[in-house]
Amino acid sequence: MEELEMICFQIISNVGAARSSYIEGIRKAKEGDFEGAAGCIADGQEQFLKGHEAHFQLLQMEAKGTPVASSLILVHAEDQLMSAEGFKIIAEEMIDNYRRIDRLEKQIAG
Repeated sequence: MEELEMICFQIISNVGAARSSYIEGIRKAKEGDFEGAAGCIADGQEQFLKGHEAHFQLLQMEAKGTPVASSLILVHAEDQLMSAEGFKIIAEEMIDNYRRIDRLEKQIAG
C-alpha cells in the first residue's frame, strides 16, 4: 500500500474512533454520567489529534515539494476529519445542555 493510502487510513480510523467517543459521551451525559462523558470527550480528542497529526504529514509533504495526488480516499479522509470535528462541537454542547437539565431537575426536586 502506498504511503498516501496508509496516511489516509490512519486519518479515517483515528477520527472515526474520535467520533464514536464523542457520541458515547453524549449517551453518558444523557444517563447523567457527566464524568464518563468528559472522559469520552478527552479520549475522542486524543484520537482526533492522532488523525490530525497524520493529516499534517500530508501538508508537510506538500510544503516540501512532494505533490500529494488528490484521490477519493484522501477526500474521504478529509471529510471524516471535518465531520469528527463537528461532532465534537455538537457533543460538547449537548453534554452542557444535559448538565443544565440535570441541575434544573435537582433544583425542582430539591
